[in-house]
Amino acid sequence: MRLKNKVAVITGGNSGIGFGIAKEFQIEGAKGAIVGRTQETLDSSVAQLGDNFIAISADVTKLEDLERVFKQTYEKFGKIDIVVANAGGAATGANLGSVVDIGEKDYDLTMDLNLKSVYFTVHKALPYMNDGGSIVLIGSNAGHVGLPALSLYGGAKAAVIAWAKGFSLDLLARKIRVNVVSPGATETPVFGKFVQADQVEAVKKQLVAGIPAGRIGQPQDIGKAVVYLASDESSFVIGNEILVDGGSVNLAPFRD
Repeated sequence: MRLKNKVAVITGGNSGIGFGIAKEFQIEGAKGAIVGRTQETLDSSVAQLGDNFIAISADVTKLEDLERVFKQTYEKFGKIDIVVANAGGAATGANLGSVVDIGEKDYDLTMDLNLKSVYFTVHKALPYMNDGGSIVLIGSNAGHVGLPALSLYGGAKAAVIAWAKGFSLDLLARKIRVNVVSPGATETPVFGKFVQADQVEAVKKQLVAGIPAGRIGQPQDIGKAVVYLASDESSFVIGNEILVDGGSVNLAPFRD
């Protein structure tokens, strides 16, 4: 029960990695809110989490929605101890591709979801947070390596990784720690957005060949790392990154 009675907000907490984080938080005794846009998955996810969690429908790219998220959580549970800025990924309506092909519309959609939303999640949370709290940003190992058609996404995540350091300096006076967890390939519905349905299994097999751990990550792998950074066990960890990618970046030369 490392997070017993801690109040948490997890954006994108209704599915995939976000729900994996929320589930680990629930196991560790936290309470709070999961945030997402799809009411059906919000309802099913919060039902699994139990009475200590509420679901809030919101678009994290809209500042008025973010303001409402933190105000509503505060009114229900009191001051917030933990914020997990997890929402991100493939933006609805945005094409993936190279710098040769991707224009302003796709740029704005991708950056609004993966960069702007993270900044303003933190910005809007701070008036409702306890001093001494923890903010965990979700980056990606794509912020460290070049991946085909993902230069925009990788650039956004590289900025998020840098923000863990900058935000930590900004918030030293309030003793709010900011750290980042960067997943690698993880078993979530996002594969269906980045990859055509008939190619998913082949892509997963190809990915596993480049993961020293020999498997694709699971949402609970990410959740356990986030629990550590959200808990008092990591009180001396500030402005840092945990790569949860099965060794894909740091052991890149590895091959069977």
